Amino acid sequence: MGSISLAEKPHAVCIPFPAQGHINPMLNVAKLLHFKGFHITFVNTQFNHKRLLKSRGSNSLDGLPSFQFETIPDGLPPTNANVTQDIPSLCHSTKKTCLPHFRELLSKLNSSRDSPSVSCIVSDGVMSFTLDAAQELGIPEVLFWTTSACGFLAYMQFYRLIEKGLTPLKGTF
Repeated sequence: MGSISLAEKPHAVCIPFPAQGHINPMLNVAKLLHFKGFHITFVNTQFNHKRLLKSRGSNSLDGLPSFQFETIPDGLPPTNANVTQDIPSLCHSTKKTCLPHFRELLSKLNSSRDSPSVSCIVSDGVMSFTLDAAQELGIPEVLFWTTSACGFLAYMQFYRLIEKGLTPLKGTF
C-alpha cells in the first residue's frame, strides 16, 4: 500500500492565540490531525516561537517534513522578557495587525512546492481576523475554543449571573 503523495494530503493551518493556555490545546489538535494524515502548518507569533526554541532547544522543531512551524508578528514592540505578554495589549494588537501577515503566510504556503495547498484553517476562537483571510481566499475554517470544559461551562452560564443581578459586583470593597 503506497503512501499519500504530498499534493493529495489535506493541509491544515493551525493558529492559536499567543498564550500558553491556547497554544498547548491547539498543538494537541494539530498532532491529532497530523496523525490522521494531514500536513500541518502550526503558526506561532515570532515572540512565542523564540520562547519555544529557547526552552526546548534550537533543533526541537526539526524532524517532520509534514509538520512545520511558521511565524507571524504580533504587532507588539520586541521584548527580551521570558514571560507571557500583556494580554489586553496582545488582544488589541493581534486584532489590529495580524491579518495582513496571516494572509501573506497563506499565499506563501499555497505557492510552495514543499507543501500541499492549504485546504483548511483551524483557528483559535479569539483570533477572529483569520475568518477574513479564509473568506478572501475561499478556504474553509473552523474556530477552536481552547478553554477547558469547566471554563467553557462557566462562560456558557455567565449570562445567568447577569440576569440574576449577581454580576457586575455592586458596592465597594
